[in-house]
Amino acid sequence: MDTLTPEARSLLMSRIRGKDTKPELIVRSMLHRLGFRFRIHRKDLPGRPDIVLPKHKKAVLVHGCFWHGHLCKIAPGPKSNTAYWSPKIEANRARDQRNRTALVGLGWGVLELWECEIRDLQKTEERLQAFLHTSSRPP
Repeated sequence: MDTLTPEARSLLMSRIRGKDTKPELIVRSMLHRLGFRFRIHRKDLPGRPDIVLPKHKKAVLVHGCFWHGHLCKIAPGPKSNTAYWSPKIEANRARDQRNRTALVGLGWGVLELWECEIRDLQKTEERLQAFLHTSSRPP
């Protein structure tokens, strides 16, 4: 059962954005500090990846755990209105998979970072460094 009134829930949900989220800003700041230059939300690529490094032909997808169905501590799944949220989250997961496959098919390297993983800044930086210093082209 929802503890908020429909008006309060509507206000809360309207404030959630798909761009410039806190996890995305953390990753962008980290990449900039490491000396990498990038573009954000390129419309000419499948799924408009969050961060695109054209020079390296790499894309970084920053996923919110709840919205993209990562069943972890911070987002164990919807607790109410599951008839609405479960199909929506599954559709998001299917769309994410299609976009990843399309990017790889175009020769792009793809790194998927989850909101819960980004909280460990050291590990996130290590993953970014490893990803960006490997070749995205198949041998």
